[in-house]
Formats: sequence, C-alpha cells, structure tokens
Amino acid sequence: MTSGVPHLTTALNGPLLKLEAILLEKQTQVETWLRQQWLKTPAPFYASVDLRNAGFKLAPVDTNLFPAGFNNLNPSFIPLCIHAAQAAVERVCPTAKRVLIVAENHTRNLFYLESLETLRDIFQKAGMEARIGSLLEDIKEPVSIDLPSGKKITLEPLVRNGNRVAVGDFSPCLVLLNNDLSAGRPDILENLEQEVVPPLRAGWSTRKKSDHFTQYNDVAKEFAEQIGIDPWLVSPLTLQCGEVNFKEKSGIECLARNVNNLLTSIRAKYAEYDIDREPFVVVKADSGTYGMGIMTVKSAEEIENLNRKQRNKMSSAKEGLVVDNVLVQEGVYTFETLGDEKAVAEPVIYMMDRYVIGGFYRVHTGRGVNENLNAPGMHFEPLAFAQSCSTPEQNDLPDAEPNRFYAYGVIARLALLAAAREIA
Repeated sequence: MTSGVPHLTTALNGPLLKLEAILLEKQTQVETWLRQQWLKTPAPFYASVDLRNAGFKLAPVDTNLFPAGFNNLNPSFIPLCIHAAQAAVERVCPTAKRVLIVAENHTRNLFYLESLETLRDIFQKAGMEARIGSLLEDIKEPVSIDLPSGKKITLEPLVRNGNRVAVGDFSPCLVLLNNDLSAGRPDILENLEQEVVPPLRAGWSTRKKSDHFTQYNDVAKEFAEQIGIDPWLVSPLTLQCGEVNFKEKSGIECLARNVNNLLTSIRAKYAEYDIDREPFVVVKADSGTYGMGIMTVKSAEEIENLNRKQRNKMSSAKEGLVVDNVLVQEGVYTFETLGDEKAVAEPVIYMMDRYVIGGFYRVHTGRGVNENLNAPGMHFEPLAFAQSCSTPEQNDLPDAEPNRFYAYGVIARLALLAAAREIA
C-alpha cells in the first residue's frame, strides 16, 4: 500500500473481505441498480459521508449535505470534481453560467475558508463564475482574507432584492448553500425565485438524523437483497429517542432502556458472526454536526449515572442549539490506523451529484477505535486516497487499494441515495 493509506489492523479474512469480493464480482449489477435508483430519485447536489470500517462491517455513521473539507481532497481529483460540478449544475439549472455560494458563519476557521475557496475554484474551472455570500451582519462590504495555502478568499454581504439574493450586482439563477442552517432558516433565503440547492428543508433546523437512517436502513435492505448479503454488514442498527432533557434528567430512563435494547441486538449479531468484541452504542443529537452532542456508552448504567459535566456537554450543539432528541446508534469500530504512531482513522467520502469525487481520512491520535473522531485534535490526510473510489481492479485482490476504495464509494452512494429519498 502507498504511504498515507491506513492499514486495517483486523485480520482481513472476515466478512469485509467477503463483502468486497461480492461488490467486485457484482460490480455491473451494483452500478446498474444505483443508476436505476438515480432515475427514480435524483441525487442531492453534493454530500460527504463518514464511514467506519470495522473489518467485519463497513457502514456510514454520518451524512453531511453541506460538506466542508474540499481542500482535503487529492488535487489530482480536481478534474473529477469539475465534471461532477458541471453535471450537477446542468441537472438543477441547465442555463446557469454563475453560482452564488452561501457560506457558514465561522469566518475565523481558516480550514473552512480554504474549503470554501476550493469549492468556488471548482465551479470557476467548470466554466461558471462563482462568488461567496455571507449571512453575517458584521460583513457590510466585501472582505478579503489571506489563507494559509497562499490563496485569498473574498466574502461579500448577501443582500435580498425582491425575490432574489445577490452579492453586489451578482444575482445568478443558482444559489448553492454551504451553510447547514443549524441556527434556523434565515428569512433572506425564503421563497426565492432562484434555484436553491440543497433545499432549505435539508438544513439541520428541520432535518433529523433518525429520518436519514430510517431511509438508509431501507436502502441497505433493498441493496443487500440485490447482491445477496446481510444488510447488517453495511448498516448500523439505530433507534430514535424523543424528548430527552439532559440538564433536567427527564427522559433518561427511556434513553437507558433504548441503549440496553440496542446493545442486546448488537450482541446477537456479534454472536452470529463470531465477533469477539465488546458492543457499544453512540448516543448523538438527532440533528446538528461538528461532532457535538455525541457520547459513546457500553451499558445502560452509564446513561443513568451521567454526571453534570457529561449532561451539560450532551445538552448543547452547534449555534447553541439545545439537544432534546437523540439518536441511539450501533457503534461501529474503526480498525484503520495511520502512520507509525498507529493513529485511529476513518474514511470520509465526497460526492457531487451521483459521482464519487474522492475522499480522505479523518485521523485522531488521542482517540480509540470505538470513539468519535470528529473532535478537537483531529487532522486530515488529504493525499491518502491515491486513487478515486470509482475504478475497482477486478484482477486484483479484494482488499487491494482501488478495491477497498471502490467498496467505500458504493456504501457512500447508498447513504447518498438515502439522503435523496429523505429530501424528496
């Protein structure tokens, strides 16, 4: 394997190797099935999917419809990104020559601004003028910021004229949201005559992770039936738990019960596959992102005995939102490690329209194989994916690099299909 590509520390003779072999063997069937699905339900404009590879299963644990991190993609995949951007734009607004990108509100996060500028550059190279609008009230005129990469980004105040939004006199037919609307749907973006993608209803103010994973569960079952596998190999078991107030400790008993039920189900699957590991579950806010409002537990007692600090941590999410609904999800181990220090890693796959455009590894030296890696101290290995996720090598071993990445691309597209159905 090339340097920068994590190694799996599990023995590779388990179900995952078998799964990869089946995906390779049935590649034509897999691609035909996916193509039929996109005809029924068009893919979201873009997305990123966090995967966990446990060696015995490969499953998505989060799907982001407003992805950042484009600066972490391998620069040699930019031609793929350009073709995908052209296809995505042609589908939603065929006459578009210009794109207005609406940014997140964290202007101090230089990594995010690098991603935004990379995204703008992709559209520019795809033959469309692209500019970036900000919803921040303190941005009253264009602001240029120097980036660590040597590039420069310009943020401009977003203004509304009638039923259109603009920056200056730039008011194109296509408005691309790169803001996940955690703080709610801004009035300035409501009822526009321009095409807004993803739609406002895909933002975290209305979207629920439990809805997404309900859809994903269905997709995984249909897909598994097509290729003759157990859907559990590509899908995390999930339960939704409504009305929890961590600060006031209300709903905790119900949450503990759900944790216990899920652990019982996971133990049964581990026994079926002869997996000698301790099951765990992840309790996470049912909406929101940035790895906030997430905890890992191995027993119902851990929920019942949460201390005040833990309850406070669980009760707030991005933009100060209060967590009152949680998702209880099967924890999926990640047995991929990077570098000599054996840092724990997980793949993140990027798609535009229905095309896989690359990916990278999220790496955390301070976290374990059963912990959330989307946390302070993480870093990214942008060049880890030496090849794209779309070209398997049929004559090579199932766990050869292009074939492993192909498996990632297939599972990520299943999550993309679930998101498409969720939005539809």
